Amino acid sequence: MIRVLGIESSCDETAAAVLTDSGEVLSNVIHSQIEEHKPFGGVVPEIAARSHLEKIDIVVTKALRDASLSLSDIDAIAATCGPGLIGGVIVGATFAKTISFASEIPFIAVNHIEAHALSARITEKINFPYLLMLMSGGHCQICVVHDMDKFEILGKTVDDSVGESFDKVSKLLGFGYPGGPIIEKLYHEGNCNAFSLPRPMCIKDNCDFSFSGLKTAVLVASQRCQSEKQKKDLAASFQKTVAEILAFKMKQALKICSKKKIYISSVVVGGGVAANQIIRTSIDSVCQKFNIPFFAPPIKFCTDNGAMIAWAGIEKFKMKMFDGLDFRVRPRWDLSTEFDPNQP
Repeated sequence: MIRVLGIESSCDETAAAVLTDSGEVLSNVIHSQIEEHKPFGGVVPEIAARSHLEKIDIVVTKALRDASLSLSDIDAIAATCGPGLIGGVIVGATFAKTISFASEIPFIAVNHIEAHALSARITEKINFPYLLMLMSGGHCQICVVHDMDKFEILGKTVDDSVGESFDKVSKLLGFGYPGGPIIEKLYHEGNCNAFSLPRPMCIKDNCDFSFSGLKTAVLVASQRCQSEKQKKDLAASFQKTVAEILAFKMKQALKICSKKKIYISSVVVGGGVAANQIIRTSIDSVCQKFNIPFFAPPIKFCTDNGAMIAWAGIEKFKMKMFDGLDFRVRPRWDLSTEFDPNQP
């Protein structure tokens, strides 16, 4: 049995988990910084880094205690080494490297996006290759996951991420932070057909995303809102439009895979926004029409967490992909650099 300790600190959650190679989650501890960032309406990098530094030891210790294990029982330590807010990434990666050095336990550097991409495999038997739509506060892209470390990008955002758009729309409408769960709730309270909003870049054979124009349209429409009810209607209309955009892009990606003769096993969504049930239902509907299986990680594995880092570490452990303690953390780490379709 392989046991891996995973550490995540790329944004505003300090997290650690212990997983086995069978997918058993022995522990999964998350310290959220939402209350610390809420007064500012978004994540403040300096506050995030300081909070990680204060909580990392507590969180990792609890993860080991909850798993009823000591460091001597751990086969490898995996940590997010990018992309993300570099201050937080440094805290988690340095902590992991220190434990690795002191305890002589192998170290595995994990790409945060790759961990999201693989997270559904913790609980589901999903074969490569599969089509992934990654949606989070910092990223929005759609790609074919050919193997554990081989990604073929079909499209990505040309401006804002979808998660960031939820936060900014919620803030400009005065509903607070974090925007994703707030707007999803308002979808059920408002009239999602009250406002007609644009669907940027929804054109044939294109898998790229753009959300800046949609945000601007919401801003303009908000200036005509005279009541709280109208603002709720606008939030609901925004939620509906985003779900329509993502469903359209999934449809285009499936058509492109068919055209390129890429025979995918299934469709998977990942990232924090994948917790949004309206979006899940919308994409699942597309998959049903194409008669292809649809998978989404459990909600607890959608937002940033240590379990997905540990699982990515397990997948790398099986392939003996270990890293030196001189591995350099990075604020950017593009998956597209990790796959060459011309190579076997």
